[in-house]
Amino acid sequence: MIENSNQSSNEEDNLAMAALAAGDDDALAAIIKRWQGPITSFLYRTVGEYDTALDLSQEVFVRLYRNRRAYKTGGKFSSYLFMIASNLAKNHFRWKSRHPECHLDSEWGKGVAGDGVSHVDPGAHLERSEKGVQLQQALLSVPEKLRIPVILFYYEDYSHTEIAKILKCSRKSVETRIYRARQILKPLIEAIE
Repeated sequence: MIENSNQSSNEEDNLAMAALAAGDDDALAAIIKRWQGPITSFLYRTVGEYDTALDLSQEVFVRLYRNRRAYKTGGKFSSYLFMIASNLAKNHFRWKSRHPECHLDSEWGKGVAGDGVSHVDPGAHLERSEKGVQLQQALLSVPEKLRIPVILFYYEDYSHTEIAKILKCSRKSVETRIYRARQILKPLIEAIE
């Protein structure tokens, strides 16, 4: 039953991409509506900063729109979308390593817009519990090259083969990265429990 649901969702996404490539810009709204949450959630887990995850998720859809005519409908649409998100996360880490920040970061402004209206973000639920914060910190302590496959496998339910396609590496490389990440995370998670 789940496979049929995924298959029909993939067909809907492929039809939306075909419509987008044909000039129907409204098709992008349907794609964004369906995928904004999962992509932002993936990026939040990957980069650990909600505002950055939001910016990167918007860039995912900008890139999708720019490449709308180059998209091939034969593959799994979600893999294509997560590949874009993964590449943007890698670019973000590369840029961040070359441009160290020195900023004044205060906790009081998080989650409140400039207009004084409180906005709820997907990470708010996770941050409410101390254990959730500790788990997120443990995940962020894993090197980015190992973190992305772990998030795709455990949080997004991708198979090793699908992750290999997203990351453009071998299946064995994905297995090794997940194994190494688990070795790093194991003592950290035991300490939390």
